[in-house]
Amino acid sequence: MRLIIMGQQAFGQSALERILARGRDEVVAVYCAPDREGRPDDPLKTAAIAAGLPVFQPAGFRDDAVLATMRSHNADLMIMAYVTLFVPEAARDIPRLGSICFHPSLLPLHRGPSSINWPIINGAARTGFSWFYPTDGLDEGDILLQWDCAIDPDDTLGDVYFKKIYPAAIESLDEVCDLFRTDQPPRTVQDEAGATYESWCRAADAKIDWRQPVATVYNLIRGTNPQPGAWTTWQGERLQIYDARPSAGEGEPGTVASIAAEAIHVQATGGRIGVQRLRPAGSGKVRAGDWAHMAGLTVGSRFGVDGD
Repeated sequence: MRLIIMGQQAFGQSALERILARGRDEVVAVYCAPDREGRPDDPLKTAAIAAGLPVFQPAGFRDDAVLATMRSHNADLMIMAYVTLFVPEAARDIPRLGSICFHPSLLPLHRGPSSINWPIINGAARTGFSWFYPTDGLDEGDILLQWDCAIDPDDTLGDVYFKKIYPAAIESLDEVCDLFRTDQPPRTVQDEAGATYESWCRAADAKIDWRQPVATVYNLIRGTNPQPGAWTTWQGERLQIYDARPSAGEGEPGTVASIAAEAIHVQATGGRIGVQRLRPAGSGKVRAGDWAHMAGLTVGSRFGVDGD
């Protein structure tokens, strides 16, 4: 098949490299986001140029000239691997077999841009990814295939994406392409009754309320590690919290229950959070015990809670 690869960043690069290494299909064009001043070239663009492939970076896909160029590729299928620009039907339907898009959730659950964060934050036990036929609706359209995995109790956002979803999704490109070689690739209608949508998981969403149950606080920390990073306040300054573990204990929410080289234990409702790694304002990530010593933290010190 003649393929257009559309995407960006490391995932787009890996998708392109998988298709090229497999050698069963011809990549006729690569589309990625426009260059940003002061930023390095997109890894997908770099990989495409290294492979001698034509690269296109339109700011949108409504212009007649952009659509005419897409038609000139005579593509059979467009694979949309991590696409943030809106691509209208007029562009998606240009390839003979249309377009297929990747989304890192089990659609129709968790439509939206932060679909890996929210299942962890909400305490879900499973997640996965979907390849679907995109429509003009956000993450709507029939499903081609899905893959699911466990969210283990201590998994972070980084664990779920980089160790589970990312490698399995890139490997699944083999199946995606092979399914389009059949006369009727699968199409399963999304159940709108079960659809959920969440917007970006931003810094405001990652603020810790120590009065919440310890499981809720822990899920927030691991569901925002490494981005955007859960945070609290200490002496009026933001303090981001990364690696942590829950433990038993009672006390006043937000207070420091114990300090050791390996962790600071902070009280939540019904248990404690053992903070192992954090980032003070204006600094890099450090071990929590080292920071406690430098900051003069003592048992009984209090981190911010909502309303402080």
